[in-house]
Amino acid sequence: MGTVEKVVKRDGRIVLFDEEKIRAAVQATALAIGEKDLDLARDVAAQVTQTLNRDFDNRMPTVEDIQNYLERALIDTRRADIAKAFILYRAERTRLRETKKFIGVADDLKLKVNSIEILNRRYLTKDDTGKVIETPKELFKRVALFVASVDKTFNQDWRQSGSDFFEIMASSKFLPNSPTLMNAGTDIGQLSACFVLPVQDSIVDIFDSIKNMALIHKSGGGTGFSFSKLRSDGDIVKTTAGIASGPISFMKIFDAATDVIKQGGRRRGANMGILRVDHPDIREFITIKEKETTLSNFNLSVAVTDEFMKAVEEDGEYWLKSPRTGKQVEKLKARSVFDLIATMAWRTGDPGLIFIDEINRTHPLSNLGEIESTNPCGELPLLPFESCNLGSINLSKMVKDGAVDWDELKRVTRLAVHFLDNVIDAGRFPIEKIAQVTKANRKIGLGVMGFAEMLIALKIPYASDETLKLADELGAFIQAEAVKESVELAKIRGSFPNFDLSSWKAKGFSELRNATLTTIAPTGTISIIAGTSSGIEPLFAISYIREALGGVDLLEVNHLFDEIAREKGFQSEELNQAIAKTGSIKNLKDIPEEIRNIFSTTFDIPGEWHVRVQAAWQNNIDNAVSKTVNLPAEASLSDVRQIFKLAHTLKCKGITVYRYGSKKNQVLYVGDKAKQDNTLVRAAAEYGGDCAAGECAF
Repeated sequence: MGTVEKVVKRDGRIVLFDEEKIRAAVQATALAIGEKDLDLARDVAAQVTQTLNRDFDNRMPTVEDIQNYLERALIDTRRADIAKAFILYRAERTRLRETKKFIGVADDLKLKVNSIEILNRRYLTKDDTGKVIETPKELFKRVALFVASVDKTFNQDWRQSGSDFFEIMASSKFLPNSPTLMNAGTDIGQLSACFVLPVQDSIVDIFDSIKNMALIHKSGGGTGFSFSKLRSDGDIVKTTAGIASGPISFMKIFDAATDVIKQGGRRRGANMGILRVDHPDIREFITIKEKETTLSNFNLSVAVTDEFMKAVEEDGEYWLKSPRTGKQVEKLKARSVFDLIATMAWRTGDPGLIFIDEINRTHPLSNLGEIESTNPCGELPLLPFESCNLGSINLSKMVKDGAVDWDELKRVTRLAVHFLDNVIDAGRFPIEKIAQVTKANRKIGLGVMGFAEMLIALKIPYASDETLKLADELGAFIQAEAVKESVELAKIRGSFPNFDLSSWKAKGFSELRNATLTTIAPTGTISIIAGTSSGIEPLFAISYIREALGGVDLLEVNHLFDEIAREKGFQSEELNQAIAKTGSIKNLKDIPEEIRNIFSTTFDIPGEWHVRVQAAWQNNIDNAVSKTVNLPAEASLSDVRQIFKLAHTLKCKGITVYRYGSKKNQVLYVGDKAKQDNTLVRAAAEYGGDCAAGECAF
């Protein structure tokens, strides 16, 4: 009798035979049905190995051969329950492989089906016929090596950097923003997600901005605008002795232009539109989205001042000012305008608030001018013509033995800062002015995803003081390590050119590579690729239907809940279906209370706690934090008012509220169990868990 030494994998690769993998498979199957039988796992693995040695006699079995022998061995042990679980596992894995094959992507990283579908739709390189010509692993190699090549300029080991960058992406510990994944190493070459363009008060400048917006959208970026400098509706146009039409009319032109341009050819454009609260057209701006189809390519935010918020608190008045003359033109009751904002946010999800004074107070480059706008999702306040590239650390991968793995978080943070700084030099810019301003300030936005899953792994309820403490600690740690890496990069590469004009020098720094380093973005599709929760959002559902593959429905169950349910012995398909009616386990008394507490979903969590978590992260983030306060349908107008006020009090830089059902078209639908209509929670293919009204493009 010979000895089996090698195995043929499904993709044709030949690897060494390892009995330990058989033992681990038996043990994992036993654990899946709530049992832990180490002796059984060891004995079955030994039996399979012995039989393989006898039957194959120095020939190479395939993976399928080994699994067939393992099935028989489990049946021989008379453990029908474990044998059945293993057979079902094999059938499910076969189904998933067939599904991925149908998509047309060779999955060489063992990703989830929806991750593969997202990669297929948006990220993997295709030939002229639309056929995918790279695997997920090849995508990450393409990006890693292209971004790492910048190190050659500074005589650094670019091959080592490329290897490190690939490792943190392929393991889903870090992913950059979508344009980097799409365009690195391609002819497009534009790698940044976020841009802010100025809109000056002249026809030439307005249409220059529209042209620049189109170029940015075509290359895969999103744009933010402040329309506050445009003269109000009915004001005088001296050159023609005519009457101005106001900022809203021009916003509609921006919106129409966006409609016909897809970002990088792969998605619709995304914009942020901002108007100051003291602009004469502010009431029209606040109410413009009462009709859902109006400005559908814009998120809207009102830039409110501390003076305005004080007047709201004191039930005072404030002045509207002409952008053309700067003169006061009308006095309004602040509380009436605030209530109008809250009412429209309650009805439609727009507008949000931007706390413009807090943004400028903490901006390290205030000497260069005031910030007027942000990127489309609000987490990047930028000067005119600035751009920024984003990336997110997967916190769910930063847990080891029931505690935060601070050493790994440090390593990944440092690599991510290096990566994002390289992106500035590796990428192409659609407009030369943007290249100049971006490279003068070198802002980057390192954030996180998977925070909710980290909390679950640590057994911490989302709405708790312990969560606020952890958010503060994580934010401070990531910011500190990011600054240290930026200092190290500056020693080799030099500080950002406007360093001497920044507050960093006033704080005692002698060098720094990047003017800003951290942000929290709504990670959208990259969190789906990573298989984790979006940004710092709670889970949106425990079990739900994912609409994928052009209409095929997939029942998805949060993997952490599935693991705990199997370990505790209450996992079942019937339970998963029951949970999918509401997405929540809050009222399922058959599930232990301690488990229900740590698996809170977004609508289980009071609005106040959404804000408090956002503020806890904002404490240590030098850009801003994007987070949606998702509220249940029954939330009141008073709830929205209180959320807005609390966000200002806690020094958030912006706030967005979305009340479930306030838009006809959503990307998340929650079934109403009370109706007993068997409607299940349904999530669109590209919904990651941020705003239920729509996906985040970045």
